[in-house]
Amino acid sequence: MSLEKILSIAGKPGLYKMIAQTRGGFVAESLLDGKKMSVGIHHNVSILSEIAIYTLTEEKPLREVFKLIKEKESGNETSVSHKESKDKLEEYFFEVLPDYDEDRVYASDIKKIIQWYNLLQKNDLLDLEAEAETEAVTADEEE
Repeated sequence: MSLEKILSIAGKPGLYKMIAQTRGGFVAESLLDGKKMSVGIHHNVSILSEIAIYTLTEEKPLREVFKLIKEKESGNETSVSHKESKDKLEEYFFEVLPDYDEDRVYASDIKKIIQWYNLLQKNDLLDLEAEAETEAVTADEEE
């Protein structure tokens, strides 16, 4: 599964998988409880493949950050909870991404990233190598 079909909806907990498009938006399924819901165009929706994390030199795509966490954790859930203290979250994230921009990446962002990673890992949606290969093939076809 590609991160292009995984969504974060403002005001709603967890992540959602886009199932189908409708005239006025789309149908999404919660990765938390499997419930389906209709999402209108008025909702503030973020596609995970479009999110990047600020570093001191560039913006690093969320997919790459997830890959770094996956390598650190050997494919398992994170060793820290998203409910840990601000200092513990920052310390953990510094181990994963040493050059992240501490002025622009807040503890609340780190909480979300850890929570999202664990949710994707639990739902076996972290096959990021296959996704990167698919994107490379798509880019080659477009050229």
